[in-house]
Amino acid sequence: MNKILPEVSVWYQELASGALFEVVAVDEDSSTIEIQMLDGELGEYDFSTWRHLIIGQAEAPEDWRTPYELNSEDRLYSDQVFIPENFSGALLHIEPDPIDLGDDFQILYGAGSR
Repeated sequence: MNKILPEVSVWYQELASGALFEVVAVDEDSSTIEIQMLDGELGEYDFSTWRHLIIGQAEAPEDWRTPYELNSEDRLYSDQVFIPENFSGALLHIEPDPIDLGDDFQILYGAGSR
């Protein structure tokens, strides 16, 4: 019987199959543990099934980005903000269209201002 408590954002390995997965949520109300496999597939275990799994904690895989279809180039720019050097151009002069919310908005707005 497994005595490991599930923790969100922790990786585990099912020792029988070798499958790696991350716990993404633990729902106490429904007694379920939501997981995401290395290939991106989502699944869940109930608490009693979790206790019967033969698992161990595992290191996050080196290429955990695979299910999110991120590559090494994406990782280089993920935290950088891109600010154009020149804000001129055709889009600079676009004015937003006025929004017509209809008569209901005018009635509510007019009733509250009296």
